[in-house]
Amino acid sequence: MANPLWWKGAVIYQIYPRSFQDTNGDGIGDIPGIVSRLDYIKSLGVDAVWISPFFKSPMKDFGYDISDYRDIDPIFGNLDDFDELIEEAHKRDIKIIIDQVLSHTSDQHPWFLESRESKNNDYADWYVWADAREDGTQPNNWLSLFGGPAWQWEPRREQYYLHNFLTEQPDLNFYNPKVRQAVLDNVEFWLKKGVDGFRLDAINFCYHDAQLRDNPAKPKEKRQGRGFSTDNPYAFQYHYYNNTQPENLDFIRDIRALLNKYPGTVALGEISSEDSLATMAEYTSGGDKLHMGYSFELLTDDYSSHYIRKTVETLEAHMREGWPCWAFSNHDVERVASRWARNGQVNADQVKMLTALLGSLRGSVCMYQGEELALGEAEVAFNDLQDPYGVTFWPNFKGRDGCRTPMPWRDEENAGFSEGKPWLPVYAEHRAQNVAKQKEDPESTLNAFSEFMAWRSTQPALVEGSIRFIETDEPVLAFYREHDGESILCCFNLADAPASLDLTLQPTHQFAGELNHHNASLHGSTLTLPAFGCWFAMV
Repeated sequence: MANPLWWKGAVIYQIYPRSFQDTNGDGIGDIPGIVSRLDYIKSLGVDAVWISPFFKSPMKDFGYDISDYRDIDPIFGNLDDFDELIEEAHKRDIKIIIDQVLSHTSDQHPWFLESRESKNNDYADWYVWADAREDGTQPNNWLSLFGGPAWQWEPRREQYYLHNFLTEQPDLNFYNPKVRQAVLDNVEFWLKKGVDGFRLDAINFCYHDAQLRDNPAKPKEKRQGRGFSTDNPYAFQYHYYNNTQPENLDFIRDIRALLNKYPGTVALGEISSEDSLATMAEYTSGGDKLHMGYSFELLTDDYSSHYIRKTVETLEAHMREGWPCWAFSNHDVERVASRWARNGQVNADQVKMLTALLGSLRGSVCMYQGEELALGEAEVAFNDLQDPYGVTFWPNFKGRDGCRTPMPWRDEENAGFSEGKPWLPVYAEHRAQNVAKQKEDPESTLNAFSEFMAWRSTQPALVEGSIRFIETDEPVLAFYREHDGESILCCFNLADAPASLDLTLQPTHQFAGELNHHNASLHGSTLTLPAFGCWFAMV
């Protein structure tokens, strides 16, 4: 392994395989489709791809409900297709990271089908089972993130089982050492296949409070949405007992010990807790847990230089040993081009600035498919909805389908995504932002993305340097990235009107030429940034 720390500062491109590229005409993207687009991915200047689940699944939660952890669902292809993906990606020096959903399985998994049958079979205690209260109600007040109680009655056992997400996603009992070992064996199956790492879904949900204590109520003024909306009853509790338990740390150490047997592999944990930044720091500390962690803290509606700076600085204060990973979009939240848009309008210049901002923060970077095209959130009619989360909470929350519509490759019917009817409709506005068109436009967000990532890869201070913010007024965000005596000043205007900043240090070299889509002007000590402008200089 030429560089076992390749992941440090890496740019990771997230692929939602259902919506990336279909090759067999069934309207659902597949693994051969990813293989066919590897040259495109390479042209973006990214280091790795993270592929959302493609395992065998009833698809109640579109792959996050797994019925066989060691096989691929036929809609996505087969294991030979995956072997080809690994081989072809590695030929192009692209790393492959895959999702692992460890805290729960599908209710169609053989383990659960056996476990639910009785209280005394070989898998009886592989899931979280509990007796009803005397009045027949659920064992405690825990809630499912997808709505309603987190407990489902099973008449065969006359007990409830825990599900932090859908009813069809029963939680595993990690207090059982056989469960832990079986889960680790499933992870190792893919390591032997040659994957370069894992994105660990909801990794802080593996353990629950063994005493099943009630979660305390959360005052209305303290309710926040991090991966869920504030009108979801899930926001009405402090989630002290249904996730993020101390026992989880030992299991994470087991994962790290396994990955250490495969040098150069990496674990990136998705973390959503009462204090996600503190948990990120805890889960990446000591060199014996996760390599990287990321949370929903920059996947919210909050958009200001103050909020971004506070979030990053809070994590920096906690995370002394680990390595952060930042994202502005993913498959679970409204696309950033819409979520942070000014006046409700997607703006290409803003998206270019946000790409540069995300790529300049200390840490690794996750970019969601379509961000390079400045795709906004798609409007999906209720009758076209596929996401059970959206169906449940419609119309206040329209679910996650708006960020999951097919990639637009060409301006034609189905946008070059599929010869068949797509599983979600192609959004008409996205067709006009297609890849083929943007490739030909030197001012496009696609070309700006590739140019920035190519330049970033040549700047060690941006890839692995420290970060130090400077005092600014809204809407300007500015910080130094420093490495081996080199210092780059990074300045961003988050607003749709010009803004200025007084500099205390004069630059020794401006990078305006290399970043000509981010024009700014320096007169004396005053830097003027155009609307959504950014500026980089060596100081």
